[in-house]
Amino acid sequence: MTSKWRKQMMVGALSLTLAAGNMSSVFAGAAPDGKTNGSDLAQTMGLETQWNQWKSNWNSVKNDWTQISLTPGSTASELNFAWYTPKQTDDDSSNQQVAAQVAKVAPRAAETKVPKLIIGEGRNMRNAKVYEAKQTPVENEKDAEGKTYNSNKVEVSGLKENTTYYYSYDNGNGYTDPEAYTTKSTNNFNFVFVGDPQIGSSNELKGTDSAEFYNAQSDAVRSDAFNWSATLNAAVEKTGNRASFVVSAGDQIQTTKKKAPNKNAANSEIEYAGYLSPDILKSLPVATSVGNHDADNANYTYHFNTPNSSELGSNGIVGGDYYFTYGNALFMMLNTQDTNVAEHKQFIEKAVAENKDCKWRIVTLHQDIYGSAEHSNEPEITNLRYALTPYFEENDVDVVLTGHDHAYSRSKMMLGGKQSETAKAYTDDEFDEQLDKDLDYSGDQTLFVAPGNIKDDTTDPAEQKYLAYLKSIMDDSAVEAVKQAGKTVMNPEGILYMTASSSSGSKYYDLVPRKQTYIANRWQEDVPTYSIVNVTGNRLTIDTYRTDTDEKIDDTFSILKNKGDKASLNSSIKSAEDVQKAKNTYTTASYKAFEQALQGAKKVAADKYAADTEIENALKALNDAKTALVKKLSIGNAYVAGLKTRVYTGKKQTPSLTVKVRGKYLKKDKDYTVVYGNNTNTGKAYAKITAKGDYTGTKTVYFYIAPKKVTASVKSSSSKQAKVTIKTAAGKVSGYQIKFATNSKFKSAKTKATTKTKYTLTSLKSKKTYYVKVRAYKKVAGKTIYGAYSKTIKVNVK
Repeated sequence: MTSKWRKQMMVGALSLTLAAGNMSSVFAGAAPDGKTNGSDLAQTMGLETQWNQWKSNWNSVKNDWTQISLTPGSTASELNFAWYTPKQTDDDSSNQQVAAQVAKVAPRAAETKVPKLIIGEGRNMRNAKVYEAKQTPVENEKDAEGKTYNSNKVEVSGLKENTTYYYSYDNGNGYTDPEAYTTKSTNNFNFVFVGDPQIGSSNELKGTDSAEFYNAQSDAVRSDAFNWSATLNAAVEKTGNRASFVVSAGDQIQTTKKKAPNKNAANSEIEYAGYLSPDILKSLPVATSVGNHDADNANYTYHFNTPNSSELGSNGIVGGDYYFTYGNALFMMLNTQDTNVAEHKQFIEKAVAENKDCKWRIVTLHQDIYGSAEHSNEPEITNLRYALTPYFEENDVDVVLTGHDHAYSRSKMMLGGKQSETAKAYTDDEFDEQLDKDLDYSGDQTLFVAPGNIKDDTTDPAEQKYLAYLKSIMDDSAVEAVKQAGKTVMNPEGILYMTASSSSGSKYYDLVPRKQTYIANRWQEDVPTYSIVNVTGNRLTIDTYRTDTDEKIDDTFSILKNKGDKASLNSSIKSAEDVQKAKNTYTTASYKAFEQALQGAKKVAADKYAADTEIENALKALNDAKTALVKKLSIGNAYVAGLKTRVYTGKKQTPSLTVKVRGKYLKKDKDYTVVYGNNTNTGKAYAKITAKGDYTGTKTVYFYIAPKKVTASVKSSSSKQAKVTIKTAAGKVSGYQIKFATNSKFKSAKTKATTKTKYTLTSLKSKKTYYVKVRAYKKVAGKTIYGAYSKTIKVNVK
């Protein structure tokens, strides 16, 4: 794909000091280096049926502003909701059973017109509670029909672990059909980390008030939202449906108010409709951080209900920083579109002080302060890096999750990075010209790494200054020397910085030509990606995958906090024993390795003379084996080929099938078995595919058996008539179709259907030559399956 790198200035300067009052917002961007079309991803993943269904539903989805969003609550026992309702409401589409239950649980609920949400345990909503929404008008926005809306927010509390709840909410047309939400364990949990869904970004047209723009925007959102849904579903499936929530590093949508046609905030609502459309988001909370494309439009605030929200870090439009806890982890979500570092520092210190017992401290912000693609070397990004990282280190942050760069990278463990005295003098837009030249490419090849057009031996003073700046931000001296075993770092003091690529494929950027010293690994192949983060008492593990083939793009990376003591080992053994209950869900090889490590750990734990090194090694082996467990993939969504219509033979039809799951071709008898049914006579046959080995589930597919070619004779013994005699077709056919015309090409032909083997054609033209052919057919399940025509028979009509 052709790349033309363009840099847009951030609005406002970065505060490099702790001076309060700097409230400037950051708006940065770069032209896309590529994108993934929804139709292409569907084909790769075997989701063509889902793509076609999505296209047929799109017109109703894109105009639905009332879709709900779920956000993690303040703690794991809480859950936050937000949704729109029209200001003029009715109850025409209400689920009457839910409405009756609301009236029973909260008899006075009908006294107020404010929308409500009901939630209870199980399908019958046992112990249900009704919550009245806090309502805010959505200002200065109207939909295509001129409707205005309110934003509604509810905070649910008192949720129990590992429990399935059902909830319903009044969307302005009455109560919705109940949706399921299942809480997870907090002792050992997974979350999904994604970057820049940026729904609508694949639209390459600038925002003009024209049909051309709106049509292009609709097509782009439709494609991006489909890919976003595919990524979320792949990620949740990868966790065995145990993901507790999603963390998004910002830029949920594309169209800023500033660049919307007529600066109309409502022009981004179609993008929020696409963003919220995946069915899985009705049961999966997302903790969003504010990106530059979110920051200048209040509808971000209307759509999301963030916990423990603070005015610290607020840019005055979309709110400030917020935090939540889950198990033993503290998640701090920073709005760094406000560059007042003093406020971010204050917020972090407050959040940490209020949650001292949390073992893991995780920060999420939008800008890629230790990234490796087109934004990463911009002075406004590196200035932010050196302003924030000292406060991360002072507050013992373990991991910083970022986005913005639309390319994946993982840093080494970083500690004590310092900005050079020379670099401190550089303004945010200091090297615009040099960055543009260095990364620009106008050829026809697809690049994943920018070309590096400025050479080391340049004699241009401005370019020499630029290269010296790049060298100064490599942070060689800040790479921590850590104790490491494979890809596991043990008891580090430094911080891991992860930058997510695009989760929707709406836009990708090239990697910079000079890989920074601080980068451990980086990856770009213009494919949506996601990361699975597993958190236990003493280990945090990250695996990152490409959406299309489900393959890893980086090694498993872990941070281990332990001191080689038996308490830690026994804690890991107890956690590992929970895994044994689900042994049949893991691949044979990975579970065998895990079981061996678990038995080894138990042996060391029972040995009262075990040395510290033995304990430490057993703990590491067990945690590594647990991390390396691979879930069996379901064949329920497998792509199956080889189902073309067969011809009746009188024998059982057992076509050879091609079965593909997540881009991998499965082997019959090793990965699955097949049982065929209804596969002798004409009609609809089936093949039931049952997984085995490292796969799970079943899938039933269908194929048709058509009648074989028939033979017939035609004789005219009466005026204007011809008698057709058909040899009975085997295979329990439904009947026969006779086609006849006065020309051998059957132009303007007529057809007759009969269930008999003898049929007289009448009202023919006397003294004319007719051409006749016959075929058998079978009707099944509303479909007619035709066999091949007989040879053409010529008859002279009397």
